[in-house]
Amino acid sequence: MARSRTSERQQLELFRALPSNLAPRDAQDLMAYPFFSLAKSPRTTPIDYRAGPVAIRVEAVPEHGMATIWDADILIWAASQIVEARDNGIRTSRLMIATPYQILTFVGRGTGARDYRRLKAALDRLQSTTVATTIRQPPRNPRAHSGAADRTARRMHRFSWINEWTERSDARGNPEGIELIVPDWFYKAVLDDALILTIDRAYFGLTGGLERWLYRIVRKHGGKQTNGWHFDFRHLYLKSGSLSPFKRFAFELRAIVKRQALPGYSLFLEFEARRTLLAFEPAPRRQAVDAVVLSGTRSIVPSGTAPSCHREPEPGLNHHEQTDNRAPNLESNKDSNFFRGRHSGENPEGDASPDPITDVPNPRNAGGAS
Repeated sequence: MARSRTSERQQLELFRALPSNLAPRDAQDLMAYPFFSLAKSPRTTPIDYRAGPVAIRVEAVPEHGMATIWDADILIWAASQIVEARDNGIRTSRLMIATPYQILTFVGRGTGARDYRRLKAALDRLQSTTVATTIRQPPRNPRAHSGAADRTARRMHRFSWINEWTERSDARGNPEGIELIVPDWFYKAVLDDALILTIDRAYFGLTGGLERWLYRIVRKHGGKQTNGWHFDFRHLYLKSGSLSPFKRFAFELRAIVKRQALPGYSLFLEFEARRTLLAFEPAPRRQAVDAVVLSGTRSIVPSGTAPSCHREPEPGLNHHEQTDNRAPNLESNKDSNFFRGRHSGENPEGDASPDPITDVPNPRNAGGAS
């Protein structure tokens, strides 16, 4: 006798979106690792990232391209909804329904016909992009006797950012909203308090893909630690998943430091032998998101315009004229502090020394990011 097949939608209880005037929350896993394209042009080249036990493979289809860091705003909306509902004793679900207006206004977008079309395109990219990762997965064979690598290698979990989505309408054909199902991997991360961080709403005003990615890295690793944190440029490049050449990436990073474009944080450059570090700490006062910089042209250039409009910052740029580098801390945030036997300077051809450590907080901040 044939069994009746039940769809995933039929097994899940529908969660209706709450009003959108709530704090934006982001999942730390999505903030710390390269899961999204940073370019507005379609990307089909996979992201393949490995660091210790962490492996990430992101693949896209030519028809839609890879989900972008702007598309990830929908996941921030979903995470914010789930956390808010849970905190208020409301039953949550992976099956969610909301009007396009609710989603668009939450992430700071317009609500015209063009914005609705872009929202649907973003949902298509999220649904068609596939992710395979070992993050939060158990070891493949914890009892293996052949070696430590076999015991610590982790299983892969494969999913799409949205399992499926559909437009709903009433009996008369009037639109009622958009229904979507988020994957179990994402849903479990959101329900874990330790894996969610509140982000500055000004984040949605950042127009550059690299700026958005950098803010999430800074918020995740630096948190609100008084004495800040720093990253090696080469390590940031690897964590970004960017397709740009490293030299271009470093140039754009320096331009962001010059603009001081990240809300809530001050950025610095620090220098060691044959490598440059990006340092950051909480700003004493709120930073303007749409900061401008005199580029040498006859007009001011907004922070979201192409980096080619900007002059490269002078070597030794330091927002607060800081002279002492932050000392390394090998204990805090071990997922981030790993050793790499590779060259790490901004001029890799001339860099003959190994990278001793890649991203480190001040030793007075031995705890994780807040």
